[in-house]
Amino acid sequence: MSFQSLTRTTLHSLTTATKARFFFSTKPNNPRVPLSFSHNNKSRSQYRKQISLANILQRYGFPPSQLHGFISKNHFLLNSNLHDLERSLSVLLSFEITQKSLVSLINDCPAVLDFEFLKKWQMGVSRFRDLGVSSLFVRNFLELSKRFHIDPDGAFETLKVLKGLGFSEGTVRRVLEGFPRVVLMNEGTILMRIEFLSGIGISREGVDRILYFFPEILGFGVEDRLKPLLDEFRDWGFTEDVIRKEIVKEPRFLSMELGELLRCLELLKTLKCRDAIKYKIFSEGAFRAGFEVKRRVDCLCKLGLIRREAFKVLWMEPRVITYEIENIEEKIDFLVHRMKCNVGCLVEVPEYLGVNFHKQIVPRYNVIEYLRGKGGLASEVGLKDLIKSSRLRFYNLYVKPYPECEKIFGRFSGGQVKSKRPAGLWKLFKPPSYPESEDDVNNMKSFMESLV
Repeated sequence: MSFQSLTRTTLHSLTTATKARFFFSTKPNNPRVPLSFSHNNKSRSQYRKQISLANILQRYGFPPSQLHGFISKNHFLLNSNLHDLERSLSVLLSFEITQKSLVSLINDCPAVLDFEFLKKWQMGVSRFRDLGVSSLFVRNFLELSKRFHIDPDGAFETLKVLKGLGFSEGTVRRVLEGFPRVVLMNEGTILMRIEFLSGIGISREGVDRILYFFPEILGFGVEDRLKPLLDEFRDWGFTEDVIRKEIVKEPRFLSMELGELLRCLELLKTLKCRDAIKYKIFSEGAFRAGFEVKRRVDCLCKLGLIRREAFKVLWMEPRVITYEIENIEEKIDFLVHRMKCNVGCLVEVPEYLGVNFHKQIVPRYNVIEYLRGKGGLASEVGLKDLIKSSRLRFYNLYVKPYPECEKIFGRFSGGQVKSKRPAGLWKLFKPPSYPESEDDVNNMKSFMESLV
């Protein structure tokens, strides 16, 4: 048995040695083998380079979770000089770009890691820094200059044009940060936008204010966008004086699409709500009210609704028009990420956006979550039950039977409903009571006996 095992072991060793000797042999017994070895060696080298590239990117703040996808999409980086690549990242950090902006820039435009390009722009960025521009501008500007092959001299020509038009340094800085594509525009194109604003009676100070708060207007066409928009405002009966005043006060009026104001004003005409809410909506005029509707619709669409659904929510719950955008975003964030509901639930229960977040939504949700965790719910409580129940009904159903929920709910103290109304006048004018003496009792008894 041992002899047989030894023979097998020896044969296996001989076979392995023969294969190894044959694999590393330079004789042309099998011409494919050297190619396989060469391919294997190349793969290992490529793998080592991928690891080195990933280490460099991670060292400069690139999230590990994004490394594999980024390197897979940008194979050209594996053929670049890793030493130059590291120097490029070092130059980008010297521009005082935040780590988040740096990762975003590299993801959106990997070609910006070209060391020669960055070396050329080092002086240009330092000159822009003298203007006090933010890191966001530097990030956007580097991407634009690489995509459209802009050199520093061309960018500073645009800067001279903006300064030559008489705008303040603050406005020039805001234009560069808010609309970096201005560097792709010539002087005549910029002048057309400014002359349009001046042509409707806006002063130089007003134009400066508009560009400061809404620099994106420089990207709108005059003939195909701005003039038709003003004609639409006039067709709805707004005077030029009102239009001019509102645009200077809120330059984002010019961001409205054609026909958008029409739909917003039609919604406002059909609202069915209390007069107090209507008065608050129209407190600054119909023009501003239409724009506030547009802002809320944009907010709801950004968070997941389609435009038709957004208009329906505002029509069913007009109080939302009077609420701040931040308040709406906070409620929807809680609905989606904490309550794990789909944003489409708002179409069925628009009242969710109309109730107080900290006094009603959060306490009720905390009570339901507590009861759900301990198995105290006979049936599932949906968003409709959570929001549409009156305070007293919700208290009697979900809080009163469980004393430990009193503290979580926090709306009633000691199980007593706090009355919102003051004491009645009959209580205030109730005659004072006096202690009864023994003589008073005897007199009352004698009087009653006489009646019998």
